[in-house]
Amino acid sequence: MLDLTYEAPAPKVIAGATGDWELVIGLEVHAQVATRAKLFSGASTAFGAEPNSNVSFIDAGMPGMLPVINEGCVAQAVRTGLGLKAEINLRSAFDRKNYFYPDLPQGYQISQLYHPIVGEGEVLVEMGNGQARLVRIERIHLEQDAGKSIHDMDPNMSFVDLNRTGVALMEIVSRPDIRGPEEAAAYVGKLRQILRYLGTCDGNMQNGNLRADVNVSVCRPGDYEHYQETQDFSHLGTRCEIKNMNSMRFIQAAIDFEARRQIAILEDGGSVVQETRLYDPDKNETRSMRSKEEAHDYRYFPDPDLLPLEIEQAWVDDIAAHLPELPDAKKARFMGDMGLSEYDAGVLTAELANAVYFEAVVNHIDSAKDGKLAANWVINELFGRLKKDDLGIEQSPVSPAQLGDIVALIAKGDISGKIAKDLFEIVYTEGGDPAQIVEDRGMKQVTDTGAIEAAVDEIIAANPAQVEKAKQNPKLAGWFVGQVMKSTGGKANPAAVNQIVTQKLGL
Repeated sequence: MLDLTYEAPAPKVIAGATGDWELVIGLEVHAQVATRAKLFSGASTAFGAEPNSNVSFIDAGMPGMLPVINEGCVAQAVRTGLGLKAEINLRSAFDRKNYFYPDLPQGYQISQLYHPIVGEGEVLVEMGNGQARLVRIERIHLEQDAGKSIHDMDPNMSFVDLNRTGVALMEIVSRPDIRGPEEAAAYVGKLRQILRYLGTCDGNMQNGNLRADVNVSVCRPGDYEHYQETQDFSHLGTRCEIKNMNSMRFIQAAIDFEARRQIAILEDGGSVVQETRLYDPDKNETRSMRSKEEAHDYRYFPDPDLLPLEIEQAWVDDIAAHLPELPDAKKARFMGDMGLSEYDAGVLTAELANAVYFEAVVNHIDSAKDGKLAANWVINELFGRLKKDDLGIEQSPVSPAQLGDIVALIAKGDISGKIAKDLFEIVYTEGGDPAQIVEDRGMKQVTDTGAIEAAVDEIIAANPAQVEKAKQNPKLAGWFVGQVMKSTGGKANPAAVNQIVTQKLGL
């Protein structure tokens, strides 16, 4: 595999009235597990169903109903841990986290505070320009989601939809390794990308299937280095948690506002209170939601209805053996095997569907050495046209086989780049076999040097004054090349035209 080395980016620095401040950020990302049934019941997880239609007796908190673990959710959590290079705990346990909320019928949430299924891992977050942040994962635990309270349907009443209640979540908890708003958004984006490659979460932030609680604090320059040396959190500032962020843009805006709010308090001689806050995007501000609870406030205790979860190493090994190629490995392979730039490889691996499409195109060309050419056509021509028409890669009118055939025709010299663009437009709008279209419409590139020589001779004979200018300034030979290409309808081989024009003008 290609060895990629990066430098850590500098932390975000905010200038205050009394000196500089640095940001320290940790995230708790809640990812909905991609399964058809909930964590402890057989109720559907389908999005968009009628309110309270995907609810079992246990989801509704009915007396005497016992939870039954969904093995598929456990497998997805293990798969996620392996994808994040994390330790898999063969023995984990579930706890009850007790609190009251209208959309939590049981009066508690089943979670894994003390014995999570996944331990320490890591995520490499590329920031461009040869920089990347290695973010440590502290743990991943399984837990139930709550329902949804709806406050905007009636001026006097609130409604509760329990469809999400009991849906399996993976809470992915990072260490406070992130040092700026852009890094935080990039981390969530990278995590989303990995989860989508693994197939363990669809990453749909609009539907709430991926959301983040963002912990923000500020410290003076040098304090974070002391924390790294000692792992003593006292060197860092008091953190505040911003709940339920489901937008990369809002995550950045909320972090920036919250950091400046804390700096203003500290520079005014006050103390930051550890609390949970909400971000209001309309006002671009965070506001207090509640004081930050500690574990004892939730009266955690082992769930008496669930035995400790024990899994076998052989089962974990089997899941590991069937992991897909992940984005970092795929990106490195594209760069190493096909000579793609880091930027192009990054664009092509950003979404799994893009990477699958590109590889299918490459499978239809003669050699991986033409991978760069294929990448240019996928990124510049296809993606550009799809963006213009507001289409996703899955809706592309041009199949990978068709685009691969166009690239192969260019690589073999059967068509020029200009003709290829005309051919792409025909295939995009009308469909058809590219090679047959070239044949039927007489689009094949002219490689017969005799025919090209005749065209060059004709242009030279008709433009004696331009010939003299070109002999004095060889750069003007390009004018003759353009005229020949024009006279042949763009079908002449450009390299052959250049060579013959240079020879005929004696340059």
